[in-house]
Amino acid sequence: MKKLFLASAAIALLGTGSIASAKHHEKDGMSHSDPSLSAVLIDNRRAEDKARDGYRHPEQTLAFFDVKPGQTVVEYGPGGGWYTRILAPYLANGGQYVAINADSSTTDFPDRAREARTKGWPESFPETAAKWTGVDAKKIMAYESDELPDAMKGKVDRILIFRSLHGMLNGNRADSELRALRDMLADDGMVGVVQHRAKPGASYAMSNGSKGYLKQASVVALFELNGFELVGESEVNANPKDMSDYPGGVWTLPPVLGSGDADKARYEAIGESDRMTLLFKKRP
Repeated sequence: MKKLFLASAAIALLGTGSIASAKHHEKDGMSHSDPSLSAVLIDNRRAEDKARDGYRHPEQTLAFFDVKPGQTVVEYGPGGGWYTRILAPYLANGGQYVAINADSSTTDFPDRAREARTKGWPESFPETAAKWTGVDAKKIMAYESDELPDAMKGKVDRILIFRSLHGMLNGNRADSELRALRDMLADDGMVGVVQHRAKPGASYAMSNGSKGYLKQASVVALFELNGFELVGESEVNANPKDMSDYPGGVWTLPPVLGSGDADKARYEAIGESDRMTLLFKKRP
């Protein structure tokens, strides 16, 4: 019953077109210190990002995950910052944006320069994100997954994992990372996942993460193994045009277009990957 309730609630949220609450509108007699999500999405700092909105549906996705100002929200593996440029400004005044990367002690580095950049990421990322977003770097937190301060453990409202699960699996750290993330969550906290989706009957080679794709059933099983329960799923980021069977993997499709000009028009017509959108809570 809980799964059905949350899924229904999420659908209701999607129908609103925005998760901005009344407290953002001065006409309602409340503070508008937090920007609405709609205002964040049209900000000029996202000028280059907007081309992906039609594939990634940020407003509907964050509504499904029930992300709101005032929450403490972790983004796992922010990479180039596409969602950082949405989340950090949206949470800057009333909530807290936290970026988390994997525990670097489990990584073998090809050279000392790469090792230094990776291990220095928690210190460098807030300044980088500040330049992206205009948010004061002091309001942006960044940690490796094994270094979250004890005071924050059990206090996180949402953890968001965008297209990063295959990287966890490819790096042989999915279990340890998910368990570390579970420790961060408040008792009523939840994890939102968007991940490239393999077909249910896909071969192991096409669905083990090495091509970027994972089977939805495998993702659910992975989370269940590590102390989570599925409470909702959405097709907001589905793309039935994606056959998910490319020798070059998901990177064959936009925005990477890994094959260059070869069949470029075909892949652009397909668009970005078919993606599962899942919501989990932690089990007691």
